[in-house]
Amino acid sequence: MSKISAAITAVGAYVPEYVLTNQILETMVDTNDEWITSRTGIKERRILKEEGKGTSYLAIKAAQDLINKKGIDPKTIELVIVATATPDMKAASTAAYTASEIGAINAFSFDMDAACSSFLYGMSVAASYIESGRYKNVLLIGADKMSSIINYEDRATCIIFGDGAGAVLFEPNEEGLGFQDEYLRSDGTGREFLQATYGGSSFPITEEAMAKGGQYAFQEGRTVFKNAVSNMADATVKILERNNLDKDSVDWLVAHQANKRIIDATAQRIDLAEEKVLVNIHRYGNTTSATLPLLLSDFESKLKKGDNLIFAAFGGGFNWGSIYLKWAYNS
Repeated sequence: MSKISAAITAVGAYVPEYVLTNQILETMVDTNDEWITSRTGIKERRILKEEGKGTSYLAIKAAQDLINKKGIDPKTIELVIVATATPDMKAASTAAYTASEIGAINAFSFDMDAACSSFLYGMSVAASYIESGRYKNVLLIGADKMSSIINYEDRATCIIFGDGAGAVLFEPNEEGLGFQDEYLRSDGTGREFLQATYGGSSFPITEEAMAKGGQYAFQEGRTVFKNAVSNMADATVKILERNNLDKDSVDWLVAHQANKRIIDATAQRIDLAEEKVLVNIHRYGNTTSATLPLLLSDFESKLKKGDNLIFAAFGGGFNWGSIYLKWAYNS
């Protein structure tokens, strides 16, 4: 019997209609288009404006896009994972609600939070369920409504983040395609440099905390940038070395879209040609858990069966890593 690997067999995506451009941000905080573009590569980001709609709305839309494109019956989906740093609410699972709303009534579900590495970690988990032989259809969704935890008077964070969602379907493969290897790491000492503090059990929300803006995301930019550049690049090099890959055998780098300079540094570390690096940060900003699946959706038409894809991400906490996957279909 051939070894079962976990392959991505379909993708879907959704971004909100409202476009928050650099020019609009110029009217909100002390910044300008040239400064934002030169330091981050971001030109615009999408924001979910509709009142009462949260991350589940984005996740549902992305899942429905995948279901419609693939033409699958949602009742055949056995597991729904929602990778997110901004769940709808505490305790109640965003994934469970998403599964019910898309008609995946036979699936169990759970949320997964590793900040900007959430989708990368989710790939590892989804692939493990498939490779175990117990499940055949796992839906992994990366979705975040980052605008819900951003202070739009803080120019250090409001220029970076946007809202969006992407989804992939994992199914068994016996051709040697799909998930090949992973190198995942974390370092809890980094949590003070990138987090949304208040609202967690150690830091309950109080009137005083709210008055100080403690509910919003915070990052110490210089430290985060330094760690993201070194750790994403190191993880990418490690996964290439372990699998005897070089710049010529890598077809695409699918890197977390946090900052164009971080993406460039990772590509340069492995001497990868610019045309092999997938980039859409200029369109969406940093959508946290959604960046990797949004890349797959935007560039799906370029991906060919057998292509070697290297995924890389870095997130708050700190969490980071790299995954090697062979693409399983021609779009």
